[in-house]
Amino acid sequence: MKTSYKAMQVSRPGVLELVERPVPRPGAGEVLIQVQACGVCGADAADIEKVAPAAQPPRVPGHEVVGRIVALGAGTSGIWALGQRVGVGRLGGHCGECVQCRQGRFQLCLNQPVVGSTRDGGYAEMMLARSTGLVAIPDELSSEEAAPILCAGIATFNALKKCGAQAGDTVAILGIGGLGHMALQYARRMGLHVVAIGRGADIAADALALGAHVYIDNRAEDAAARLQALGGAQAIVTMIDHAETVSALLAGLAPEGRLVVLNPGKGPLQVPAGLLVGGQRGILGSITGTPYDNEKALSFSVLVDVRPRIEVMPLEQAGEAYRRLKTGDVKYRMVLTMGHA
Repeated sequence: MKTSYKAMQVSRPGVLELVERPVPRPGAGEVLIQVQACGVCGADAADIEKVAPAAQPPRVPGHEVVGRIVALGAGTSGIWALGQRVGVGRLGGHCGECVQCRQGRFQLCLNQPVVGSTRDGGYAEMMLARSTGLVAIPDELSSEEAAPILCAGIATFNALKKCGAQAGDTVAILGIGGLGHMALQYARRMGLHVVAIGRGADIAADALALGAHVYIDNRAEDAAARLQALGGAQAIVTMIDHAETVSALLAGLAPEGRLVVLNPGKGPLQVPAGLLVGGQRGILGSITGTPYDNEKALSFSVLVDVRPRIEVMPLEQAGEAYRRLKTGDVKYRMVLTMGHA
């Protein structure tokens, strides 16, 4: 094994630099991963821009990581082995001791690192990870395909499972981007009547090709009224950070319908209490999920042939990938590769 590895670290807020670091040894309950691919996610931008300048060494972003285990720390579970291909998502591994863990709600662990934010992530050739955060990767998926499923895939897959809709029900997907393009595929294959809602007519063809039965241009028509004309949506899953648009769409929910929120956003939602009470409608937040949830999303993706639409770039071009992410010049996910088989 090499004694050093390349990493893209945040040298100062908003700036990535390529550095060489010494290869670390995994501690108790940790593994060392030789990274093969790491997806570039919208949350990476906040990690890169809001990093603490005093952090030493500077943080390495990236939380859609796929690679092979090259070293095992003491006390690592026997389900993990040297050479095994694994993934790590945004949630870096539960502690097993807090109240949430004792209740089996590992995704809500109170002592869990956030990969790429409070712990170094996968914009690097090597990465340490808690073994409780590891995800087994199916052989049928390439590392580049699997990487975005560890965040965009699991987030939308879990949201649809929680939304309360059953096969044949109408579900609206608000925002047809890195998350939305996965949600459309999953929703169609779950047997739902899928309505895509986006801005502009230019993405209509893509939305329909990805799985939507109906496309609504939110700039050209009243999306809530259109949903009601379709009988109302049993669920609306929103990926966007625009509280006014999301709030306006609540009127498109059917009785007992649910709004599922994936993007925390910056502004508060405006929610008429009568709309909730009168039709027993609800609003639900959804986080990514546990490693087991992630394995379910990966397996379902293989079973029904769902794949992220990706563009691959080498690790050294992470800065360019970040700039394109900021400008929206991505269709639909970017993945960094490290050159390891």
